[in-house]
Amino acid sequence: MKIIPVILSGGVGSRLWPLSREHFPKQCLPLTDTQFSLLQQTAKRTGALDVSAPIVVCNEDHRFLIAQQLQEIGVKDASIVLEPKGRNTAPAIALAALEVKHKEQEDALLLVLPADHVIRDVAAFEKAIVKATELAKDNALVTFGIQPTRPETGYGYIRGDEDYAVAEFVEKPDLATAQEYLASGDYLWNSGMFLFRSQVYLDELSSHRQDIFKAVSLAYEQRSEDMDFVRVDAEAFSVCPEDSIDYAVMEPTKNAKVVPYAGDWSDIGAWDALYDYADKDQDQNVLLGDVMAEGASNCLIRSESRLVAAVGVKDLVIVETADAVLVMDKNNAQDVKKIVKRIQAEGREEHMFHTTVHRPWGSYETVDLGDRHQVKRIMVKPGEKLSVQMHHHRAEHWVVVSGTAKVQNGDNEILLTENESTYIPVGVVHALENPGKIPLQLVEVQSGSYLGEDDIVRFSDRYGR
Repeated sequence: MKIIPVILSGGVGSRLWPLSREHFPKQCLPLTDTQFSLLQQTAKRTGALDVSAPIVVCNEDHRFLIAQQLQEIGVKDASIVLEPKGRNTAPAIALAALEVKHKEQEDALLLVLPADHVIRDVAAFEKAIVKATELAKDNALVTFGIQPTRPETGYGYIRGDEDYAVAEFVEKPDLATAQEYLASGDYLWNSGMFLFRSQVYLDELSSHRQDIFKAVSLAYEQRSEDMDFVRVDAEAFSVCPEDSIDYAVMEPTKNAKVVPYAGDWSDIGAWDALYDYADKDQDQNVLLGDVMAEGASNCLIRSESRLVAAVGVKDLVIVETADAVLVMDKNNAQDVKKIVKRIQAEGREEHMFHTTVHRPWGSYETVDLGDRHQVKRIMVKPGEKLSVQMHHHRAEHWVVVSGTAKVQNGDNEILLTENESTYIPVGVVHALENPGKIPLQLVEVQSGSYLGEDDIVRFSDRYGR
Protein backbone atom coordinates (compact mmCIF):
# COMPACT_ATOMS: atom_id res chain seq x y z
CA MET A 1 0.00 0.00 0.00
CA LYS A 2 1.49 3.32 -1.10
CA ILE A 3 2.23 6.17 1.29
CA ILE A 4 1.10 9.65 0.19
CA PRO A 5 2.45 12.65 2.14
CA VAL A 6 -0.19 15.23 3.08
CA ILE A 7 1.45 18.57 3.81
CA LEU A 8 -0.77 20.92 5.81
CA SER A 9 0.12 24.51 4.92
CA GLY A 10 -2.87 26.52 6.05
CA GLY A 11 -1.47 28.56 8.93
CA VAL A 12 -0.07 32.09 9.06
CA GLY A 13 2.28 31.98 12.06
CA SER A 14 1.50 35.38 13.56
CA ARG A 15 3.80 34.71 16.54
CA LEU A 16 6.70 34.98 14.08
CA TRP A 17 5.76 38.49 12.96
CA PRO A 18 7.28 40.65 11.47
CA LEU A 19 8.80 37.97 9.21
CA SER A 20 5.63 35.91 8.92
CA ARG A 21 2.73 37.79 7.29
CA GLU A 22 -0.73 36.76 6.14
CA HIS A 23 0.35 36.75 2.49
CA PHE A 24 3.81 35.30 3.16
CA PRO A 25 3.41 32.86 6.06
CA LYS A 26 6.14 31.27 8.16
CA GLN A 27 6.14 27.95 6.30
CA CYS A 28 7.28 29.78 3.17
CA LEU A 29 10.22 31.44 4.96
CA PRO A 30 13.80 30.12 5.26
CA LEU A 31 13.79 30.32 9.05
CA THR A 32 16.19 27.46 9.84
CA ASP A 33 17.93 27.13 6.47
CA THR A 34 19.56 29.83 4.36
CA GLN A 35 18.33 28.21 1.13
CA PHE A 36 15.04 26.38 1.70
CA SER A 37 11.79 27.41 3.37
CA LEU A 38 10.11 25.23 6.01
CA LEU A 39 7.64 24.06 3.36
CA GLN A 40 10.45 23.14 0.98
CA GLN A 41 12.31 21.30 3.74
CA THR A 42 9.16 19.30 4.48
CA ALA A 43 8.66 18.42 0.81
CA LYS A 44 12.33 17.48 0.42
CA ARG A 45 12.10 15.34 3.55
CA THR A 46 9.28 13.30 2.03
CA GLY A 47 11.33 12.97 -1.16
CA ALA A 48 13.98 11.13 0.84
CA LEU A 49 11.37 8.55 1.88
CA ASP A 50 9.77 5.84 -0.24
CA VAL A 51 6.53 7.74 -0.85
CA SER A 52 4.36 9.01 -3.69
CA ALA A 53 3.90 12.61 -4.83
CA PRO A 54 2.52 14.83 -2.03
CA ILE A 55 -0.84 16.47 -1.55
CA VAL A 56 -0.60 20.01 -0.18
CA VAL A 57 -3.63 21.57 1.51
CA CYS A 58 -3.24 25.32 1.70
CA ASN A 59 -4.97 28.67 1.95
CA GLU A 60 -6.27 29.90 -1.41
CA ASP A 61 -4.36 33.17 -1.00
CA HIS A 62 -1.06 31.24 -0.83
CA ARG A 63 -1.62 29.02 -3.86
CA PHE A 64 0.85 30.60 -6.27
CA LEU A 65 3.52 30.98 -3.61
CA ILE A 66 3.15 27.31 -2.63
CA ALA A 67 3.24 26.15 -6.25
CA GLN A 68 6.31 28.28 -6.99
CA GLN A 69 8.23 26.97 -3.98
CA LEU A 70 7.45 23.36 -4.89
CA GLN A 71 8.58 23.95 -8.48
CA GLU A 72 11.83 25.50 -7.25
CA ILE A 73 12.83 22.19 -5.62
CA GLY A 74 11.65 20.03 -8.52
CA VAL A 75 8.29 18.89 -7.10
CA LYS A 76 6.09 19.21 -10.19
CA ASP A 77 3.46 16.51 -9.65
CA ALA A 78 1.98 17.57 -6.31
CA SER A 79 -1.76 18.00 -5.89
CA ILE A 80 -2.58 21.39 -4.33
CA VAL A 81 -5.98 21.48 -2.66
CA LEU A 82 -7.24 24.95 -1.77
CA GLU A 83 -9.19 25.80 1.37
CA PRO A 84 -11.49 28.80 0.75
CA LYS A 85 -11.34 29.42 4.50
CA GLY A 86 -9.31 27.79 7.27
CA ARG A 87 -11.33 25.22 9.22
CA ASN A 88 -8.52 23.57 11.22
CA THR A 89 -6.91 20.18 10.63
CA ALA A 90 -9.85 17.75 10.70
CA PRO A 91 -11.52 19.19 7.55
CA ALA A 92 -8.17 19.82 5.86
CA ILE A 93 -7.10 16.19 6.20
CA ALA A 94 -10.54 15.06 5.03
CA LEU A 95 -10.05 17.05 1.83
CA ALA A 96 -6.74 15.26 1.26
CA ALA A 97 -8.33 11.86 1.92
CA LEU A 98 -11.11 12.60 -0.58
CA GLU A 99 -8.53 13.72 -3.15
CA VAL A 100 -6.69 10.42 -2.71
CA LYS A 101 -9.94 8.49 -3.09
CA HIS A 102 -10.70 10.40 -6.30
CA LYS A 103 -7.25 10.21 -7.90
CA GLU A 104 -6.02 6.83 -6.74
CA GLN A 105 -9.31 4.93 -6.92
CA GLU A 106 -7.99 2.84 -4.01
CA ASP A 107 -7.04 3.13 -0.37
CA ALA A 108 -3.65 4.57 0.56
CA LEU A 109 -1.70 5.50 3.65
CA LEU A 110 -1.68 9.22 4.43
CA LEU A 111 1.44 10.60 6.11
CA VAL A 112 0.17 13.90 7.54
CA LEU A 113 2.90 16.50 8.08
CA PRO A 114 2.53 20.16 9.07
CA ALA A 115 4.53 22.36 6.70
CA ASP A 116 6.27 24.27 9.49
CA HIS A 117 8.08 21.46 11.32
CA VAL A 118 11.82 20.86 11.26
CA ILE A 119 13.25 17.32 11.36
CA ARG A 120 16.93 16.89 10.68
CA ASP A 121 17.20 13.22 11.67
CA VAL A 122 15.34 11.82 8.66
CA ALA A 123 16.73 8.30 9.23
CA ALA A 124 15.23 8.16 12.75
CA PHE A 125 11.94 9.56 11.45
CA GLU A 126 11.87 6.92 8.70
CA LYS A 127 12.22 4.18 11.35
CA ALA A 128 9.20 5.62 13.17
CA ILE A 129 7.27 5.67 9.88
CA VAL A 130 8.07 1.99 9.27
CA LYS A 131 6.55 1.06 12.64
CA ALA A 132 3.59 3.39 12.13
CA THR A 133 2.96 1.78 8.73
CA GLU A 134 2.64 -1.66 10.31
CA LEU A 135 0.04 -0.33 12.74
CA ALA A 136 -1.83 1.73 10.15
CA LYS A 137 -2.21 -1.22 7.79
CA ASP A 138 -4.09 -2.88 10.64
CA ASN A 139 -6.54 0.06 10.68
CA ALA A 140 -4.89 2.06 13.48
CA LEU A 141 -4.83 5.84 13.43
CA VAL A 142 -1.23 6.57 14.36
CA THR A 143 0.17 9.77 15.78
CA PHE A 144 3.87 10.42 16.31
CA GLY A 145 4.89 11.38 19.84
CA ILE A 146 8.11 13.32 20.36
CA GLN A 147 10.37 12.23 23.21
CA PRO A 148 10.46 15.30 25.50
CA THR A 149 13.81 16.96 26.17
CA ARG A 150 12.56 19.68 28.55
CA PRO A 151 9.44 20.57 30.58
CA GLU A 152 7.66 22.30 27.69
CA THR A 153 4.40 24.15 28.42
CA GLY A 154 3.67 25.08 24.80
CA TYR A 155 2.81 21.56 23.59
CA GLY A 156 0.05 19.07 24.29
CA TYR A 157 1.14 15.69 25.63
CA ILE A 158 0.26 12.03 24.98
CA ARG A 159 0.53 9.27 27.57
CA GLY A 160 1.33 5.98 25.93
CA ASP A 161 0.34 2.48 26.98
CA GLU A 162 1.23 -1.08 25.98
CA ASP A 163 1.34 -2.05 22.30
CA TYR A 164 1.60 1.61 21.26
CA ALA A 165 -1.92 2.34 22.51
CA VAL A 166 -2.84 5.90 23.52
CA ALA A 167 -3.83 6.04 27.20
CA GLU A 168 -4.76 9.73 27.13
CA PHE A 169 -4.28 13.04 25.38
CA VAL A 170 -3.36 15.91 27.71
CA GLU A 171 -3.78 19.65 27.14
CA LYS A 172 -0.84 22.04 27.44
CA PRO A 173 0.28 21.82 31.09
CA ASP A 174 1.65 24.37 33.54
CA LEU A 175 5.37 24.23 34.30
CA ALA A 176 5.08 22.06 37.44
CA THR A 177 2.95 19.50 35.61
CA ALA A 178 5.28 19.51 32.62
CA GLN A 179 8.18 18.78 34.96
CA GLU A 180 6.25 15.82 36.39
CA TYR A 181 5.54 14.51 32.88
CA LEU A 182 9.21 14.74 31.95
CA ALA A 183 10.35 12.99 35.13
CA SER A 184 7.84 10.15 34.75
CA GLY A 185 9.02 9.17 31.28
CA ASP A 186 5.45 8.17 30.39
CA TYR A 187 4.55 11.20 28.30
CA LEU A 188 5.38 12.34 24.77
CA TRP A 189 4.87 15.69 23.07
CA ASN A 190 1.91 15.72 20.70
CA SER A 191 3.62 16.40 17.36
CA GLY A 192 0.59 16.90 15.11
CA MET A 193 1.97 14.31 12.64
CA PHE A 194 -0.09 11.25 11.72
CA LEU A 195 -0.20 8.10 9.59
CA PHE A 196 -3.38 6.20 8.70
CA ARG A 197 -5.34 4.74 5.82
CA SER A 198 -7.35 7.37 3.98
CA GLN A 199 -10.60 5.39 4.13
CA VAL A 200 -10.14 4.61 7.83
CA TYR A 201 -9.83 8.32 8.56
CA LEU A 202 -12.95 9.15 6.55
CA ASP A 203 -14.89 6.38 8.30
CA GLU A 204 -13.81 7.60 11.74
CA LEU A 205 -14.61 11.21 10.90
CA SER A 206 -18.03 10.17 9.62
CA SER A 207 -18.62 8.21 12.82
CA HIS A 208 -17.57 10.89 15.29
CA ARG A 209 -18.18 14.16 13.38
CA GLN A 210 -20.84 13.55 10.77
CA ASP A 211 -21.34 17.32 10.42
CA ILE A 212 -17.72 17.86 9.33
CA PHE A 213 -17.75 14.81 7.08
CA LYS A 214 -20.92 15.89 5.24
CA ALA A 215 -19.80 19.49 4.76
CA VAL A 216 -16.35 18.54 3.46
CA SER A 217 -17.74 15.80 1.20
CA LEU A 218 -20.24 18.20 -0.37
CA ALA A 219 -17.58 20.88 -0.85
CA TYR A 220 -15.26 18.37 -2.51
CA GLU A 221 -18.01 16.93 -4.75
CA GLN A 222 -18.62 20.44 -6.10
CA ARG A 223 -14.93 21.10 -6.71
CA SER A 224 -13.34 22.49 -9.85
CA GLU A 225 -9.81 22.23 -11.18
CA ASP A 226 -7.95 25.43 -12.03
CA MET A 227 -4.45 25.09 -13.49
CA ASP A 228 -2.56 23.00 -10.90
CA PHE A 229 -5.12 23.61 -8.16
CA VAL A 230 -8.16 21.77 -6.82
CA ARG A 231 -10.77 24.33 -5.75
CA VAL A 232 -13.45 23.03 -3.39
CA ASP A 233 -16.80 24.79 -3.30
CA ALA A 234 -16.46 27.88 -1.11
CA GLU A 235 -20.11 28.11 -0.04
CA ALA A 236 -20.32 24.47 1.03
CA PHE A 237 -16.97 24.59 2.81
CA SER A 238 -17.84 27.81 4.66
CA VAL A 239 -20.53 26.03 6.72
CA CYS A 240 -18.11 23.28 7.80
CA PRO A 241 -17.50 23.32 11.57
CA GLU A 242 -13.97 24.17 12.66
CA ASP A 243 -12.14 21.48 14.64
CA SER A 244 -8.76 19.80 14.98
CA ILE A 245 -8.10 16.15 14.17
CA ASP A 246 -7.20 15.65 17.86
CA TYR A 247 -10.66 16.61 19.13
CA ALA A 248 -12.69 15.39 16.15
CA VAL A 249 -11.09 11.97 15.62
CA MET A 250 -8.03 11.01 17.67
CA GLU A 251 -9.55 11.46 21.14
CA PRO A 252 -12.91 9.71 20.53
CA THR A 253 -11.56 6.84 18.38
CA LYS A 254 -10.76 3.46 19.93
CA ASN A 255 -8.04 2.83 17.35
CA ALA A 256 -5.50 5.54 18.27
CA LYS A 257 -1.85 4.51 18.51
CA VAL A 258 1.27 6.54 19.26
CA VAL A 259 4.74 5.79 17.90
CA PRO A 260 7.62 7.52 19.72
CA TYR A 261 10.18 9.54 17.78
CA ALA A 262 13.32 10.46 19.70
CA GLY A 263 15.14 12.37 16.98
CA ASP A 264 15.64 16.06 16.32
CA TRP A 265 12.33 18.00 16.01
CA SER A 266 10.82 21.46 16.40
CA ASP A 267 7.60 23.10 15.26
CA ILE A 268 9.17 26.63 15.19
CA GLY A 269 5.98 28.12 16.64
CA ALA A 270 7.49 31.35 17.98
CA TRP A 271 10.76 33.27 18.21
CA ASP A 272 11.86 31.56 21.42
CA ALA A 273 11.44 28.15 19.72
CA LEU A 274 13.60 29.32 16.83
CA TYR A 275 16.23 30.54 19.30
CA ASP A 276 16.23 27.20 21.12
CA TYR A 277 16.62 25.31 17.84
CA ALA A 278 19.27 27.45 16.15
CA ASP A 279 23.05 27.16 16.45
CA LYS A 280 24.52 29.74 18.82
CA ASP A 281 27.83 31.57 19.13
CA GLN A 282 30.08 31.66 22.22
CA ASP A 283 27.84 34.28 23.84
CA GLN A 284 24.74 32.15 23.25
CA ASN A 285 23.53 34.55 20.57
CA VAL A 286 21.78 33.67 17.31
CA LEU A 287 22.87 36.36 14.84
CA LEU A 288 21.33 36.30 11.37
CA GLY A 289 21.96 38.79 8.57
CA ASP A 290 23.88 42.08 8.86
CA VAL A 291 24.24 42.15 12.66
CA MET A 292 26.93 43.49 15.01
CA ALA A 293 26.74 42.55 18.68
CA GLU A 294 28.98 43.82 21.51
CA GLY A 295 28.45 42.58 25.05
CA ALA A 296 25.17 40.94 24.06
CA SER A 297 24.16 37.50 25.31
CA ASN A 298 21.30 35.01 24.95
CA CYS A 299 19.76 37.03 22.11
CA LEU A 300 18.22 36.26 18.74
CA ILE A 301 18.95 39.15 16.37
CA ARG A 302 17.91 39.01 12.73
CA SER A 303 18.41 41.66 10.07
CA GLU A 304 16.64 41.57 6.70
CA SER A 305 17.51 44.90 5.05
CA ARG A 306 20.06 46.95 7.03
CA LEU A 307 22.71 46.86 9.74
CA VAL A 308 21.40 46.07 13.22
CA ALA A 309 23.78 46.81 16.12
CA ALA A 310 23.15 45.55 19.66
CA VAL A 311 25.25 46.60 22.66
CA GLY A 312 25.09 45.26 26.23
CA VAL A 313 21.68 43.58 25.94
CA LYS A 314 20.57 40.10 26.91
CA ASP A 315 17.58 37.78 26.53
CA LEU A 316 16.15 39.83 23.66
CA VAL A 317 14.62 39.02 20.30
CA ILE A 318 15.32 41.74 17.74
CA VAL A 319 13.93 41.23 14.23
CA GLU A 320 14.31 43.92 11.56
CA THR A 321 12.46 44.04 8.24
CA ALA A 322 12.10 46.81 5.69
CA ASP A 323 8.90 48.16 7.28
CA ALA A 324 8.87 46.95 10.89
CA VAL A 325 11.19 46.19 13.82
CA LEU A 326 10.36 43.86 16.71
CA VAL A 327 12.19 44.23 20.04
CA MET A 328 11.02 41.76 22.66
CA ASP A 329 12.03 39.97 25.82
CA LYS A 330 12.62 36.39 24.74
CA ASN A 331 10.36 35.15 27.53
CA ASN A 332 7.38 37.02 26.05
CA ALA A 333 7.44 35.31 22.66
CA GLN A 334 3.78 34.26 22.85
CA ASP A 335 2.66 37.89 23.15
CA VAL A 336 3.64 38.89 19.59
CA LYS A 337 0.06 38.06 18.63
CA LYS A 338 -1.10 41.02 20.73
CA ILE A 339 0.88 43.40 18.51
CA VAL A 340 -0.49 41.77 15.37
CA LYS A 341 -4.05 42.20 16.67
CA ARG A 342 -3.38 45.90 17.36
CA ILE A 343 -2.04 46.36 13.83
CA GLN A 344 -5.19 44.75 12.46
CA ALA A 345 -7.47 46.81 14.71
CA GLU A 346 -5.85 50.06 13.58
CA GLY A 347 -6.39 49.26 9.90
CA ARG A 348 -2.71 48.98 9.06
CA GLU A 349 -1.21 46.46 6.62
CA GLU A 350 2.07 45.42 8.24
CA HIS A 351 0.46 42.12 9.31
CA MET A 352 -0.52 41.29 5.71
CA PHE A 353 2.28 42.17 3.32
CA HIS A 354 6.01 42.77 3.24
CA THR A 355 7.29 45.67 1.18
CA THR A 356 8.06 43.00 -1.45
CA VAL A 357 4.82 41.30 -2.54
CA HIS A 358 4.96 38.04 -4.50
CA ARG A 359 2.61 37.40 -7.40
CA PRO A 360 2.32 34.42 -9.78
CA TRP A 361 4.04 36.46 -12.50
CA GLY A 362 6.89 37.74 -10.30
CA SER A 363 6.97 40.36 -7.54
CA TYR A 364 6.83 44.06 -6.76
CA GLU A 365 8.41 46.17 -4.03
CA THR A 366 7.09 49.51 -2.79
CA VAL A 367 9.98 51.99 -2.76
CA ASP A 368 8.11 55.20 -1.90
CA LEU A 369 4.50 56.02 -1.00
CA GLY A 370 3.02 59.50 -0.67
CA ASP A 371 -0.42 61.10 -0.68
CA ARG A 372 -0.79 61.03 -4.48
CA HIS A 373 2.15 58.97 -5.69
CA GLN A 374 3.71 55.54 -5.29
CA VAL A 375 6.94 54.12 -6.70
CA LYS A 376 7.41 50.39 -7.19
CA ARG A 377 10.15 48.10 -8.43
CA ILE A 378 8.52 45.37 -10.51
CA MET A 379 10.02 42.03 -11.58
CA VAL A 380 8.28 39.88 -14.19
CA LYS A 381 9.53 36.33 -14.69
CA PRO A 382 10.41 35.16 -18.23
CA GLY A 383 7.31 34.15 -20.17
CA GLU A 384 4.87 35.57 -17.61
CA LYS A 385 2.20 38.23 -18.05
CA LEU A 386 0.19 40.51 -15.78
CA SER A 387 -3.58 40.66 -16.26
CA VAL A 388 -5.19 42.85 -18.91
CA GLN A 389 -6.50 45.63 -16.68
CA MET A 390 -7.36 49.27 -16.12
CA HIS A 391 -7.53 51.72 -13.19
CA HIS A 392 -10.18 54.32 -12.38
CA HIS A 393 -8.04 56.53 -10.14
CA ARG A 394 -4.37 56.29 -11.12
CA ALA A 395 -2.06 56.76 -14.06
CA GLU A 396 1.20 54.79 -14.43
CA HIS A 397 4.60 55.45 -15.92
CA TRP A 398 6.80 52.40 -16.65
CA VAL A 399 10.57 52.63 -17.10
CA VAL A 400 12.43 49.45 -18.12
CA VAL A 401 15.63 48.88 -16.14
CA SER A 402 16.64 45.55 -17.68
CA GLY A 403 15.09 42.91 -19.89
CA THR A 404 12.35 43.33 -22.48
CA ALA A 405 8.74 44.40 -21.94
CA LYS A 406 5.84 43.69 -24.28
CA VAL A 407 3.25 46.34 -23.44
CA GLN A 408 -0.39 46.73 -24.39
CA ASN A 409 -1.21 50.42 -23.97
CA GLY A 410 -4.75 51.05 -25.16
CA ASP A 411 -4.91 50.07 -28.84
CA ASN A 412 -1.12 50.06 -29.20
CA GLU A 413 1.27 47.15 -28.61
CA ILE A 414 4.88 48.17 -28.11
CA LEU A 415 8.19 46.53 -27.24
CA LEU A 416 10.38 48.31 -24.69
CA THR A 417 13.97 47.58 -23.72
CA GLU A 418 16.44 49.06 -21.25
CA ASN A 419 16.01 52.82 -20.55
CA GLU A 420 12.79 53.01 -22.56
CA SER A 421 9.41 53.95 -21.06
CA THR A 422 5.68 54.36 -21.60
CA TYR A 423 2.90 56.36 -19.95
CA ILE A 424 -0.54 54.84 -19.25
CA PRO A 425 -3.29 57.40 -18.52
CA VAL A 426 -6.19 56.84 -16.11
CA GLY A 427 -8.84 54.51 -17.57
CA VAL A 428 -6.70 53.07 -20.37
CA VAL A 429 -6.69 49.27 -20.75
CA HIS A 430 -3.16 47.90 -20.48
CA ALA A 431 -1.05 44.80 -19.91
CA LEU A 432 2.59 43.92 -19.29
CA GLU A 433 4.40 40.78 -20.47
CA ASN A 434 7.97 39.48 -20.41
CA PRO A 435 8.63 37.76 -23.77
CA GLY A 436 12.35 37.34 -23.03
CA LYS A 437 14.60 34.75 -21.42
CA ILE A 438 15.73 36.86 -18.43
CA PRO A 439 13.70 38.58 -15.68
CA LEU A 440 12.16 41.92 -16.65
CA GLN A 441 12.99 44.68 -14.14
CA LEU A 442 11.16 48.00 -14.32
CA VAL A 443 10.24 50.99 -12.20
CA GLU A 444 6.58 51.97 -11.97
CA VAL A 445 5.54 55.46 -10.89
CA GLN A 446 1.86 55.74 -9.98
CA SER A 447 0.03 59.05 -9.55
CA GLY A 448 -3.57 59.76 -8.72
CA SER A 449 -6.20 60.27 -6.05
CA TYR A 450 -6.33 56.62 -4.95
CA LEU A 451 -3.47 54.11 -5.16
CA GLY A 452 -4.91 51.00 -3.48
CA GLU A 453 -4.42 47.53 -4.98
CA ASP A 454 -8.20 47.12 -5.20
CA ASP A 455 -8.35 49.76 -7.95
CA ILE A 456 -7.83 47.06 -10.59
CA VAL A 457 -10.46 46.07 -13.14
CA ARG A 458 -9.30 42.81 -14.77
CA PHE A 459 -10.52 41.90 -18.26
CA SER A 460 -8.50 38.71 -18.62
CA ASP A 461 -5.98 36.90 -16.46
CA ARG A 462 -4.09 33.70 -17.16
CA TYR A 463 -3.93 32.93 -13.42
CA GLY A 464 -7.69 32.91 -12.87
CA ARG A 465 -7.79 35.81 -10.42
